[in-house]
Amino acid sequence: MQFIKKNYRGFLLCLIIAIPCWLLGQAFPIVGGPVFAILAGMIITLLIKDKSSYQSGITFTSKKILQYAVILLGFGMNLSVVLQTGKQSLPIILATISTSLILSWILHKIMHIPGKISTLIGVGSSICGGSAIAATAPVIEANDEEVAQSISVIFLFNMIAALFFPTLGTILGFSKHSGEAFGIFAGTAINDTSSVTAAASTWDSMYHLHSATLDKAVTVKLTRTLAIIPITLGLSLFKVKQAKGDNQKVDLKKIFPFFILYFILASLMTTIAINMGVSPDFFTPLKSLSKFFIVLAMAAIGLNTNVVKLIKNGGKPILLGFICWVGITIVSLCMQHILGIW
Repeated sequence: MQFIKKNYRGFLLCLIIAIPCWLLGQAFPIVGGPVFAILAGMIITLLIKDKSSYQSGITFTSKKILQYAVILLGFGMNLSVVLQTGKQSLPIILATISTSLILSWILHKIMHIPGKISTLIGVGSSICGGSAIAATAPVIEANDEEVAQSISVIFLFNMIAALFFPTLGTILGFSKHSGEAFGIFAGTAINDTSSVTAAASTWDSMYHLHSATLDKAVTVKLTRTLAIIPITLGLSLFKVKQAKGDNQKVDLKKIFPFFILYFILASLMTTIAINMGVSPDFFTPLKSLSKFFIVLAMAAIGLNTNVVKLIKNGGKPILLGFICWVGITIVSLCMQHILGIW
């Protein structure tokens, strides 16, 4: 009862922001609900003189609800389908993820970009945008401003890719009779699911391929999403090693991302259920709830973000995001050429 009394004001404020932003995200998927929610939160927080009565609920929503969103994301993962159809794209996925993480680490050193922002942008660019940032932020203990900065950078290049990649695919000579090559390209070189869907659907519409490109792109994208597991576990182990090196007491309950284990469990439950004959549609409400929880958490993150500071410090993270995006795009194209897909 005390927990509810302490958090309900902040949670309700986030909910009031999240619902219209969720609807806007449905109407404008190229932008997406999370971006609308962060922007709305950053504007509304400027209008609130005293947030003290809301702060506890806002913090709960930005931290815990974000983890619940990642857990529910597992109910969208049929591992049998992903592993079966994702084999072809796996070398490309590994190459693009490695490229983004290496570039973000090098640029962190050269440009003196804060480590947590570099990690979030590197992971978000290479895996699955907002979902990867949602999974990584609690593990590296990133604050809300760092999350907001990273999401903003990811959104910028998501939108550019969704609009530009179909034209780029035509210029590069991707097959107009099959959606396979462009589907793999979109699924490996665009990080957020909504933007992958937008680009692949545009290609299908341009060349009358029904949903061939979209089906391929989404499957490749889901395969990328699985990289959340080793990345978050690897970061948590790095934190343990770092703490031991500094002679700090290690509390595994605080460091280890147990919500990732629940994500894996949700994925296994979904896979087993579908293989036993349960319709994939049964899990659709949970997948939708996961996406809404991300919007809800982003509203809270927006409320905790200093927009002036965000703009002031935005130059280097945007450049980092741009270089990661270009690097992933080039590596994806090169790998497809090497593998004979394009």
